[in-house]
Amino acid sequence: MFIIVVGLNHRTAPIEVREKLALTGTTLNKALRELKEMPGIEGCVILSTCNRFEIYCAVREVEQGLKTVKDFISSQLAVLTTESTGFDQYLYAPTCHDAISHLFRVAAGLDSMVIGESQILGQVRDAYELALNQEVTNGVINTLFQQAITVGKRVRTETAIDRSAVSISYAAVELAKQVIGQLKGHSVLIIGAGETGELTARHLVANGVNSVMVSNRSFDRALELAREFKGQAKRFEQLEESLAEADIVISCTAACHYVLRLDQVQKAMAVRSERPLMIIDIAVPRDVDPLVSKLKGVHLFDIDDLKNVVDENFKERQLEAIKAERIVREELAEFNNWLNTLFVVPTIVALKEKAEKIKQTELTRAFNRLGSINAREEKVITSLANSIVNQLLHDPIIQLKAYASDQQGHLYTEVLQNLFRLELNEDQAEYKKKVL
Repeated sequence: MFIIVVGLNHRTAPIEVREKLALTGTTLNKALRELKEMPGIEGCVILSTCNRFEIYCAVREVEQGLKTVKDFISSQLAVLTTESTGFDQYLYAPTCHDAISHLFRVAAGLDSMVIGESQILGQVRDAYELALNQEVTNGVINTLFQQAITVGKRVRTETAIDRSAVSISYAAVELAKQVIGQLKGHSVLIIGAGETGELTARHLVANGVNSVMVSNRSFDRALELAREFKGQAKRFEQLEESLAEADIVISCTAACHYVLRLDQVQKAMAVRSERPLMIIDIAVPRDVDPLVSKLKGVHLFDIDDLKNVVDENFKERQLEAIKAERIVREELAEFNNWLNTLFVVPTIVALKEKAEKIKQTELTRAFNRLGSINAREEKVITSLANSIVNQLLHDPIIQLKAYASDQQGHLYTEVLQNLFRLELNEDQAEYKKKVL
């Protein structure tokens, strides 16, 4: 069994590419079920976040698995957009040891735009639970993601990587401070009342903003969040009016289309008396039409612009990341040992059983041909047969056990099974069934 991952993230693809693969809700559920039915896919999980789109699979053949997943991504793009080619340049596809290591580093927050950010662990957990509920995982994928979640928890418990205040929300507020200066006395409009919107509001209030307006499709949720921060809830139908009032707009909805259109912002700017407007769009797909950036007096930033927001806390997290990498290596070694024993133990047992069966058959045939022999002679012949079989099997078994801890250990095991035409008995098959 091999583990592969095919994906793209904030390092390999710009936001205009990432947003084309932002799957959520029923679209994601449908995609999971379709992927599981494709050739060579034994189990799968799709991790779709603001900054990454990754497909993890357990497969029996690496090349076939990679082709299947890449074809699947192309098919999804054909449905979601007219552009279904040219995406290979943005993709990465680590396999086996490297794929496992990649997931562990993702769960630990070591592969995030903001190192050590805490949201990714919950996103990994949610992606796994969704796949589990859709019944598209298998034993290997289950163990892989359970271990990855353990890695994420260990890193956050045993290091201080997420103790200093750095997140996408925090970075957005820091960017606003860099452009505007002191936030005290300024009015802010937050579009989207989810977790990111709530975190953003906390950072804004901590930095002394004069007033907070919250707009959300669910007005009740907007009221709830606005009340928490002593702000105002604004209906979605009031967006143009709210834009006219705000100095800073931070948009972070889960919409699959533009929430702020060019004409809306134009109308708002017409009544602002040339007051500049700063808009930070941290949603993927983007909430704000990129053409808005062409308007006079509007300063539009998207999530990729946050890469340039650097502070002292980031340096502290880099130091903690060294400890986190050690934890990843420890957990990686443990998981690889488990994975590589999936075939090793049943294969060794099957090899010994086949050798024993051949030995007993040939001994019986030899004794029948020899006719009457005494007990001592029978013992010598049996001892000779045992010695030959044990010596022939000794090196292959020792080597196979050694290869179990190697990145390609499972490959040697499969080769041995094929060379000796080994067939697993019910107990061995049950063992494989439990772990696979």
